[in-house]
Amino acid sequence: MYSFHQRPDTTVVDEPLYAHYLATTGVVHPGRDEVLASQDADGAAVVHDVVLGPSPTPVIFFKNMAHHLPGVDRSFLSEVTNVLLVRHPAEMLPSLARQLPEPTLEGTSLPTQVELVDAIVGSGQPPLVVDSKRLLLDPPGTLAALCERIGIEFDEAMLSWPAGPIPEDGVWAPHWYAGVHASTGFTPYREKTDPFPPHLEPLLAQCTPLYNHLTTHTI
Repeated sequence: MYSFHQRPDTTVVDEPLYAHYLATTGVVHPGRDEVLASQDADGAAVVHDVVLGPSPTPVIFFKNMAHHLPGVDRSFLSEVTNVLLVRHPAEMLPSLARQLPEPTLEGTSLPTQVELVDAIVGSGQPPLVVDSKRLLLDPPGTLAALCERIGIEFDEAMLSWPAGPIPEDGVWAPHWYAGVHASTGFTPYREKTDPFPPHLEPLLAQCTPLYNHLTTHTI
């Protein structure tokens, strides 16, 4: 989202279905009350008014979480370009557990991401899957390839941004965005050296085949 925010032709919107997800599932997340107070929790209305509503710029980028879709009619996805960002669960799960001590398989988005990719493949379209490791190893190459596939020009401004928040951040940013607020671009990839938390190993075993399935479609 911060990368696309640097494009002069692009508007970014931060997780417009977050309140819908919390209201629908009852899941407790940091800042839950603030999120519910800040957004419309009617998923259908958000899709109609925000996702498919008017855009002030030629490109509009929605940062969404795949697991925020419960109860939402997914037919709208055929009207937008879907890009799925994935991260190896051995790296993603410890990061997620810092905010959600007992993460669930559904909360990783991986099952829904697999459903979305399989539906895209079934429609005869090539899915757009970006692996975070590949992105960090080669930001300009990966973003240029993504932009070409989307049908927009790559802009080198996408490679860096000022430190700190952006006005489009959701109210949940203080709980989740410390790392990106401290960054000024894509941090070079480094292998994780910390031991993997033993209590997350059963979840890792569930996540890994789903991740491997998704990465067969990485750009």
